[in-house]
Amino acid sequence: MQTQSLTPPRNRADLFESPDFYCLDDLLTAEHKLVRSAVRDFVKREITPIAEEYAQRGEFPEHIVRKFGKIGVFGSTLPTEYGGGGLDQISYGLMTQEIERGDSGMRSCVSVQSSLVMFPIFTFGSEEQKKKYLPKLAKGELLGCFGLTEPNHGSDPGGMEANFIERSDYYLLNGSKLWITNANIADIAIVWARNDQGKVRALIVERGMEGFTTNEIKNKWSLRASSTGELIFRDVQVPKKNLLPNAFGLKSALKCLEQARYGICWGALGAAMECYEIARRYALERIQFNKPIASFQLVQKKLAEMLTDITQAQLLCWRLGTLKNEDRATNAQISMAKRNNVEIALRIAREARQILGAMGISGEYPIMRHLMNLESVSTYEGTHDIQLLILGAEITGIPAFK
Repeated sequence: MQTQSLTPPRNRADLFESPDFYCLDDLLTAEHKLVRSAVRDFVKREITPIAEEYAQRGEFPEHIVRKFGKIGVFGSTLPTEYGGGGLDQISYGLMTQEIERGDSGMRSCVSVQSSLVMFPIFTFGSEEQKKKYLPKLAKGELLGCFGLTEPNHGSDPGGMEANFIERSDYYLLNGSKLWITNANIADIAIVWARNDQGKVRALIVERGMEGFTTNEIKNKWSLRASSTGELIFRDVQVPKKNLLPNAFGLKSALKCLEQARYGICWGALGAAMECYEIARRYALERIQFNKPIASFQLVQKKLAEMLTDITQAQLLCWRLGTLKNEDRATNAQISMAKRNNVEIALRIAREARQILGAMGISGEYPIMRHLMNLESVSTYEGTHDIQLLILGAEITGIPAFK
């Protein structure tokens, strides 16, 4: 007996149309719209056709890195003199929104490169470091990763065990980092470790330095089209010139995470918008009881609630982007938006799965891939509950995690 294959065609049409119920496009500049259009076209051409295949294989499409560099999504807000795009924060947000609409794992690659590698080098690095690394990172000629989380220290980075001691002309680095995006394919790593005095500093560790190895994490149910792994340092001799001179303490590392969380706010919105649009189109096309299921009250209720959630998330993103452009966005404001928008995206993905019924779990549609990916997005760069506690500390003045 022959059965119908559920393997997604590689050229599956990307019919996405952005929901904009509150006419938020009116708040965007011509440049914002141009950036969004360019990245949306890129996603339709380069990511949508391959995302499901790479997720099924559990592989990251390494060829996409140079293409990301070519369209300018790496370090897009940094000055052009260092290879950046000189764009504003809303433009960057729209980029991550569109890329995560394609796949969270591929957006994670962009977020890490921009917010966790290029940002700390630009913010805390020397002029020599900026000129050496940033232009190549912007072009995708180099790929980076960010080493903060450890096997025994996730939400509590203050327990960090990785350390380095000073020698004559180098630092001797030991320790390990876990759950690191881009770990196995990165050319450089921004590694946070304690010095001889127990102070947290940051080092640029390059692939090929003796004693520096990586292990890939296999059998993930989430972010399968992303490279995730472990960084291991055994007596790695890191040149003193690779110390970020202006990174002092965990506050510097957390400043980087703040940047990454901002991108996640927009990225999760992109995944939510994709799930909503697919569910809406499916509901109009799927016939049951001689009429489209979109005509049923419960389906309309789901769609109405999904659109309401998306509109709320869009408003948060736009306002937060405006505040960041004005250098007024606070850590707590970013945490609120990250937690809220990822929670909304998860809820929308689950409702979309319900509307699609059995097809919602097949590879014919990206719903389950987005749902599984968003479970990781909810956790990394600060868990759902940690974001709540950051907000709680802002409200009460009492940190609950100290």
